[in-house]
Amino acid sequence: MFARPSQNLHQSKLSVEDLSEPRVWEESAPASESVDKRRRGALRGVADHDWITAVLCMVCDIVYWVVLYGIVGYVRRDQFFVSPFEFLLVDCVVLAVILQALYIIGGYNRNTEMRGLSYTTEHILAVAAAAAISSLIIYSAATFDTEMKPSRGVLLISFIFFLPISLAYRRFFRQLIAASAAQRTFLVIGSGELATRFYEAYKQSPKQQQLEFVDNDVARVGSAIADEGSPIIQGGIAARLAQLDGRYSGVILAQSIDRLSRELLDLLVRTQFQRTRVYTLESFHEVHWRHVPMHTIDPFWPLQMGFQLARISPYHYLKRLFDLIFSAVLLLISAPLVALIVLLIWMESGRPAIFRQLRVGCEGQIFTAYKFRTMFMPDLNEETTDLYTRKDDSRVTPVGRLLRKLRIDELPQLWNVFKGDMSLIGPRAEWTRCAERYEQIIPFYHFRHLVKPGITGWAQVNYPYGESDEDTVEKLQYDLYYIRHYSLKLDAMIVLKTVHTMLFGKGR
Repeated sequence: MFARPSQNLHQSKLSVEDLSEPRVWEESAPASESVDKRRRGALRGVADHDWITAVLCMVCDIVYWVVLYGIVGYVRRDQFFVSPFEFLLVDCVVLAVILQALYIIGGYNRNTEMRGLSYTTEHILAVAAAAAISSLIIYSAATFDTEMKPSRGVLLISFIFFLPISLAYRRFFRQLIAASAAQRTFLVIGSGELATRFYEAYKQSPKQQQLEFVDNDVARVGSAIADEGSPIIQGGIAARLAQLDGRYSGVILAQSIDRLSRELLDLLVRTQFQRTRVYTLESFHEVHWRHVPMHTIDPFWPLQMGFQLARISPYHYLKRLFDLIFSAVLLLISAPLVALIVLLIWMESGRPAIFRQLRVGCEGQIFTAYKFRTMFMPDLNEETTDLYTRKDDSRVTPVGRLLRKLRIDELPQLWNVFKGDMSLIGPRAEWTRCAERYEQIIPFYHFRHLVKPGITGWAQVNYPYGESDEDTVEKLQYDLYYIRHYSLKLDAMIVLKTVHTMLFGKGR
């Protein structure tokens, strides 16, 4: 997977000024060949921009929807529109909702893997949600205009045809991007501990691009970055930065800034703004893996710019309003289901049906969380019970196993949300005994208490159920990503992923 570069291992250092001089073969090349190369380079440069995929998918969505809706309306003799303006107005409303829904799930992000079952489900859910919301808007508006005769069939049929085709060309575009990316390389600057840890993490990820490690430290050039078979460290950083257009799709800075010369830093800045994106390890983790690496966290991390968590943020108050409304509605809707589950638990293993446990909330405040009891009563002694629920745990009752699988064992926590102890979305509310242990062994674990805990969250939908301290560290990285990117878009994405998780029964 990780190819070894074939350049001379002991290449001498080149200055930035030397790189600006043309090579002999470039001077003697025919003018027509130079023009062709510049043209191909320009086209490749455009294709490498992240926004190209977004624009292409967006244009396809707009054109396809307008044509499809017009054809279906014509075939069914739709009498909905009394003028072309109304047709345009409805198209704009529907497209605005569709584009927003697909944007939320990463449908315009070239880094989103669109060929898997997970994205397919999210795409279906997003289009279904767009159909419901746009229909609500259109038919609510139609009630104020007696001349408009909405055709529900036209809108429904249009969405049914839009769904598979919009998914198909996304999968096609993703296939082209993956094929192109597999032939290119990430240039990783650094060969120390940070670079080695990054290599090990990258090796476990689904990324298919190769890595090439470079360092100007002569003592490290020629050795492997990790174990046998791992990439060989090369020299000549400046020379490779001059070849980015031909071989490399990005630069990853995997060493501390104080080890870089000022000339190299200036070259990296010019590279970032003029040619190819330069990632720090933190930005690469966030963009490609959607979590924050633990080694980048320090006591001043929450004070960095870019956080959306400030209490003056309008979304902070809007989210509380959403929590109140949706928890109240869900409590009313789920009341018959709650009664049925309580009855099943009583019949199987007696009372109580509701289990209470002290958990840590926002800013370290302790509250009592409620959930359906899923274990046998003798196994619920908080002094002796295991911190983790293992796979095929014998303490879990048959009914409890079903509730965990369907992710409805925490349904009573809607009451905690209504009271304000929790939110619908946020980091998992940890048992006080677990939180005390984690704060002692995991640095900066307390940062996850900057927001209210939630029934579902970014870590829950991206990482399997944890059953070790190592799993807790991994999940913490996703919780910190949520805290850093606290927003309506991210919450909407978590909702869609949660529905996907519930449909495919990935709970434990």
